[in-house]
Amino acid sequence: MQEHAKTVIYLAIIGALIALGKLLQSMKPLSWRLVVGRMITGSAVSTIAGIILISIPDIPFPAVMALGSALGVLGAEFMENWMKKFAEGKLTK
Repeated sequence: MQEHAKTVIYLAIIGALIALGKLLQSMKPLSWRLVVGRMITGSAVSTIAGIILISIPDIPFPAVMALGSALGVLGAEFMENWMKKFAEGKLTK
């Protein structure tokens, strides 16, 4: 397996674990649908950090993981809030 493919897999795992950790900290009742949905979202947002490999192919692995973690924490929350606002705007018009 190529190094870039391994990096993307690691980023997806980190994102899924961050999403699961955030979900376990919340007061929302857990359901399989919520857990799986959050893990998919967290994985997708974290793998966006892999885009940096296109512009800086020699970036150290820990730097890519740190960026993926930051996006996993901040990005999923941002995406969720944006989608809620978008849906509310579409539904009220």
